[in-house]
Amino acid sequence: MRYILPVPSSPPNPNRNPNPDRSTRHSIEAVARRTVALVNALTGDDPATDQAPTTPSPESLAALLRAHGEPDPVELTPTDVTDLHAAAVLLRTVFVAQDVDTAASALNRLLRRGRGTLRLTSHDGRGPWHPHLDGDDDAPWGEWFLASSCLALTILVWDRQRPPGGVCASGTCRRVFTNEGSGRPRRYCSRRCATRERVAAHRRAHA
Repeated sequence: MRYILPVPSSPPNPNRNPNPDRSTRHSIEAVARRTVALVNALTGDDPATDQAPTTPSPESLAALLRAHGEPDPVELTPTDVTDLHAAAVLLRTVFVAQDVDTAASALNRLLRRGRGTLRLTSHDGRGPWHPHLDGDDDAPWGEWFLASSCLALTILVWDRQRPPGGVCASGTCRRVFTNEGSGRPRRYCSRRCATRERVAAHRRAHA
């Protein structure tokens, strides 16, 4: 339980082996994408991040976790949703960081909250070997989410020496995103937001 499978970024290739080696079932990028999805689901529409305006149901969050590779059984309670939201609010502080030093400081504060030590686990052979920072392989959902997300974001900072992501620059969007690859840092969470802002800027220039 609780290891991340990759989320495919393109349609499946019918000529590709449908049962890849287990070592390819998770990655830092996959964990980071799951972090973004959960932070957005729990806090993305709330600029203050004090509370989600519409709290996702346990069922919808469970479906989101499955979509990002979490194997069944995925059973969440309202308390789990509350704990996941609290973790998402904390993780959002990393995404709002404007520079790598601030992002690293935010991650250090969150890492100090951890209850476990770095270890490798395969969940008794049910998954590939991968690192955990939570207190137990079956730690509460909120603790697991915060610890695994902090680990992934920390590695992104270490590897790229820049903030691991950001908050959409659109004035009508508060969704977070990760900076993938070594290109220029992103400003928008999606192409749709970027296009909307370009159109709005064009209209203002020609008003």
